Amino acid sequence: MKIDLGPRWAVSGVFLLTGVGTANWAVRIPAVQRSLQLSDGQLGIALLGVSVGAIAAMPVSGRLVARYGSRPVTWAGAIAFAIALTLPPLAPSFGLLLAALVALGLTNGILDVAMNAQAAAVQTKYSQPIMVRIHAFYSFGGLIGAAIGGSVAARGIGPAPHLAGVGVAIAIGASIAVARMLPAHTDAAPHIPFVAGQLRALIALGVLAFCVLFGEGAMMNWSAVYLRNVIGTGPGLAAAGFASFSLMMATGRAVGDTLTSRLGAERLTRIGGAIALCGIGLALAFPQPLPVVIGFGAVGAGLAIIFPLTLAAAARTPGVVPGAAIAVVSMCGYSGLLAGPPLIGTVANFLTLRGGLALVALASIGVVILSRAVRTAPGQPFGDGVRDRVRPTARNAVTNRSRTGDLSPRFQTAESSMSTERSGTER
Repeated sequence: MKIDLGPRWAVSGVFLLTGVGTANWAVRIPAVQRSLQLSDGQLGIALLGVSVGAIAAMPVSGRLVARYGSRPVTWAGAIAFAIALTLPPLAPSFGLLLAALVALGLTNGILDVAMNAQAAAVQTKYSQPIMVRIHAFYSFGGLIGAAIGGSVAARGIGPAPHLAGVGVAIAIGASIAVARMLPAHTDAAPHIPFVAGQLRALIALGVLAFCVLFGEGAMMNWSAVYLRNVIGTGPGLAAAGFASFSLMMATGRAVGDTLTSRLGAERLTRIGGAIALCGIGLALAFPQPLPVVIGFGAVGAGLAIIFPLTLAAAARTPGVVPGAAIAVVSMCGYSGLLAGPPLIGTVANFLTLRGGLALVALASIGVVILSRAVRTAPGQPFGDGVRDRVRPTARNAVTNRSRTGDLSPRFQTAESSMSTERSGTER
């Protein structure tokens, strides 16, 4: 049976556009900081607004996806994200910048949950894993966005018209892409209750996810600032740090499945953490542009596929419903992604930005220590093998569907018969 590639490319396109938008904002952070004359500590507090907004939006987005399906929520989130992206450079004061970044976080949180739900629904149409490749488009988008942002900054164009143009492009591109996504009824499930698992078994994976995305958030928000303010580069070269990080992140995800098959999840996670540690050490120990750019690239290479490996390990956790496990670990990870930048800014206010970025080294050490958490049991398939190895009973069909978002009509009878039992035993 021939698979329609349209939905896969559509959701990949939204991931790409999100990466483009995020990177363009990241490389203009120094300009916004300078225009408002903010200290590193003030900038860190302002960036906390993104964290607060996104964390507040994620559970709301989950409910919206369950009620209406991921397709319409993805479109609404993308349009809102495109609009919010234009607001930070227009803020005339610290307070309004904080409000603008809260709005940016709210829209990003809604979009992130919805597009990942659509990606999970698309994954159910394939016998081979494609999630890592879909996530790679976000990294490629970051690379493209960093290149665009650096070029625009080097030409002396202000952040306001720059981000306005990016917002228009994202709105148009996302509207085109959403038209090819899987229909809303594919994963709309207003009658499915939230399922909780034995969360204690996920503590190590949650901390590991936090450490990995802590490093990603640090590179996203502070790499350009470090090169511009500490190393003393121009605005165009300042974007090279994030570009290097994004390039190596995308490259790592492109070859991630092959490396995992050869090295195993645990060993690859340990090696990745060590590479990230060496990279941030190089960037902090040798304050010249070339070592810093190379070091930030090494951080991207080291962390590239550890988060997908962590989610796969969460789905294999015995006694825990895969969907609930992935949701818990994802929230832990995004907490690191969103809380890291303001924490680094706060530390930088007391110990300089070099001291703040040293927290990435601590997070990398945490990755090495916790690498055992992603270990695959002997004979156990990796990744989507979780779905493949279970028997297609009614209960397993419903459980798999709660993990992937596949709510196709063939499961309606199974859901009707299983809902009472689930509400009594799994809530």
